[in-house]
Order: sequence, then C-alpha cells, then structure tokens
Amino acid sequence: MPREDVMKWLRSQYMPHIWCPGCGHGVIMHALLRALCALDKDPDKTVISSGIGCSSRLPGYVDTCTLHTAHGRSLAFATGVKLADPELTVVDVMGDGDCTAIGGNHFIHACRRNIGICAIVMNNNIYGMTGGQASPTTPPGAFATTAPYGAIDPPFDVCHLAIGAGATFVARATIAQPTMCENLIKKGIQHDGFSVIEIVTHCHTQFGRKNKRKEPIENYNFFKDNSVMKAKADSMSPEELKGKIVIGELFQKDGEMEYTARYGQIIDKVSG
Repeated sequence: MPREDVMKWLRSQYMPHIWCPGCGHGVIMHALLRALCALDKDPDKTVISSGIGCSSRLPGYVDTCTLHTAHGRSLAFATGVKLADPELTVVDVMGDGDCTAIGGNHFIHACRRNIGICAIVMNNNIYGMTGGQASPTTPPGAFATTAPYGAIDPPFDVCHLAIGAGATFVARATIAQPTMCENLIKKGIQHDGFSVIEIVTHCHTQFGRKNKRKEPIENYNFFKDNSVMKAKADSMSPEELKGKIVIGELFQKDGEMEYTARYGQIIDKVSG
C-alpha cells in the first residue's frame, strides 16, 4: 500500500503525537489507517469515536469525522451517530479502563444490540494517562499505583465478556502482529453487526516500569513469545494456556439482524 494513501488519513499538523516513544498505540493507529485505506472508505462517511485516555487521543490524528467524548461514553455517542445515519462507517476506539470500567455498561449493551459499530479495545492493562491505576484487566499480582502490593481483583477477559454479552464478531491480536491487527480490523468493519477487536498493547511508562517490562521492546517480545493462535489453543490444556494470549478470530455469528436494520423496520411499520 503506498505511503501516500495512508498519509491522506492523517492530520499531520497535529504531529508529533502525545504518546510516549515506543507506545503500542501508534501501531494500532497505523493498522486502522491501513484497514480504512484497503477498504477504500470515504473519510467524509467515516466516523471515529473515543472517550478519554491515551487510546482516546487516536481520533485527533485521523483526518475524518471524529468525536472525542466523555470517559466511558464513546459507544453511546457512536450509537447515536449510527442510528442517525446507518450508512456511515463507525469505529469506536477505547482503552481497557475506558471500555470495561466506567464504560462497561455501554459496552455490554452495545454488544447485545448488535449495532453495526467496530469497537477497537486497546488493552494495556492499566490506566496510563491518569496515573497508572489498576484497571479491570490488570493481571493478578501485577503492580499499579492503586495496587502497590499486587492486584488481587480477578481481571475481565474482554473477548469473553463481549461474546457473553452478544457481540457477533470478536477477535484479538497484539501489537506484535501488526498485519493481523490490520486484517482483523478490516473484518470487523466489514461485519454486519457489532464487532470487537481487542488489541493487546503496553504502557511501558506506567505498567512496564512497575512490572519489569520498562522498555518497549521487552513488551513487544513478551507479546510475541506468549501469543498463541486460536487453532492451536483449542488443543491445549488450561495449564498449557496459563499466561498465554489467544489471538485470531475467536467468535463469529452470522445471520443476526443488525440493530439499525431492526430499528428501520419499526420506523417503516409505524409510518406505514
């Protein structure tokens, strides 16, 4: 893909970005831009929504229709946009805290509605921007500013949560598989229903320096060494999978009517 095609989607006047050098969020943004290019999307008919946090700065750098909303509420805004104009391509980017803590209720209800939004959850296991507090995905025993002796709360599995709540396309990759990130985002955008793409990334500034992975490359290698494709994971025991990150397409359910289509049927019935 020509570099010029990707650059057309960037608001280069806002560079340099605010992310720390080596942050995985840049990998995710590049994967999203390449996916939008590959799908030949129209920037004037594409909307990217976000909440608050490091991950939520992403739309500010993308030259399309963007919403920087309240913490945890981005899916509510994205839902309103999609209902107002179902023909729009709507992507919502969230961090793990943004999605599963204050935004948890919006997340599970977007899943159950099966609305045509592609949700990208940028999971770095910590609240990076606001001080390094433990999030709902912080691994047990990991250190954070609010868990100086190690986290004790059982973490959410974002993908299991999404499947249980009714999302019809669910996938996961890490920033150590950038091509997979791009391909899964493409499939998520093309899916006719609510799709969740969890991308496991890192915050070496907050999580890493407290948990012996303070350099970006240490986190990259950790993801690379501990990622397991779903096809292989299906034949592994729970003991073998302990500490591993299962990646790939985890769930797809076709044939479920998308929410705005159902909503349109009601409008037609009432107006007819």
